[in-house]
Amino acid sequence: MKNQLRNQLIIALLFLTPVLKAQDINFSQFYELPLLRNPGLAGIFNGDIRVTSAFRSQWQSVTTPYRTIGLGMEYKKPIGRSNDFITIGMQFSNDIAGDSRLRRTQVFPVLNYHKSLSGEKDTYLSAGIMGGPVMQRFDPTKLSFDDQFVNGSYSSTNPTKEIFTNTGFTYWDAAVGLNFSSTAGENTRYYVGLGLFHFTKPKVAFQELYDVVLNPKWVVNAGLSAPVSDANKVIVYADYFMQGGARQIQGGLLLSHDLLVLDELRVDEINSWSRGKVFDLISRRYDADRPLLVTTNLSLNELAYLPDGSIGLDEATLSRLIGLTQVVDLSGPDYRLIEKRRRLSARQATVLQRS
Repeated sequence: MKNQLRNQLIIALLFLTPVLKAQDINFSQFYELPLLRNPGLAGIFNGDIRVTSAFRSQWQSVTTPYRTIGLGMEYKKPIGRSNDFITIGMQFSNDIAGDSRLRRTQVFPVLNYHKSLSGEKDTYLSAGIMGGPVMQRFDPTKLSFDDQFVNGSYSSTNPTKEIFTNTGFTYWDAAVGLNFSSTAGENTRYYVGLGLFHFTKPKVAFQELYDVVLNPKWVVNAGLSAPVSDANKVIVYADYFMQGGARQIQGGLLLSHDLLVLDELRVDEINSWSRGKVFDLISRRYDADRPLLVTTNLSLNELAYLPDGSIGLDEATLSRLIGLTQVVDLSGPDYRLIEKRRRLSARQATVLQRS
């Protein structure tokens, strides 16, 4: 009976309500999907490429799980000889809810232009736009109805009078955003942004005669990243949403530890391109005085020269590596060989017992 009532409620929400206002999905790890916070936040990060993702699964113990997946990708590209640059990217999300498998999938390209406001420090005013198709559908075969209960017994093969003329459709949605970002002191960064989602007020009803709209959503964003030690920094996020009659404030606090690990550094297949990349990576850590952990089974001389006498890592790279790190010699037997011998011994013992 509980399933029957819940399914009737879903159908009422989908078809029978003359006026309904919808709201957006929301992740607890909201900071992992900045494009869902504000299109103006696209490209506000260190580096050239960023890929972010989040997954959630709710209500598994009481009903059909509600599952949501989010994936964001961003790529920054300089513009001419100025400090201006653009960010292009994509925001994908897929949300599945309830017994009807009500599904909403959106694919939003994003474009953000960053205008430099200072030649002395990283101060930018960014204007971004994001939009694209939203595919929405549900599966009526997963629902049960009261006329499928015959003599108190339910069967999915029993006929029903419920007729669905439309179980899926696509609508278009868009969002815009502004963001101001700058620095305070040497390593402290902050930003303040304003965004507007669903400004076209898209209709999201499965039947055209019902006026179900997605309300415009205003959002104010703020963030701060400040060092607390040479290798640690604190990161603060906050958002304030206004959509329809709803208000929401969310915030977060993170502690970031800056440690880069180069595991099993080798030079046997090094070429001019990879040699330059290794130099660039180590040089950046050296110049910023950031911690670096390198593991290798090669000595410094073996890193410098290959067995045939050709150059491995160049002198400039090795100089920075030596200046940035302290060599710790770890010797001992190969644990992989020890584990393999242990398994072989156990297998042989088992064979002897059987024989």
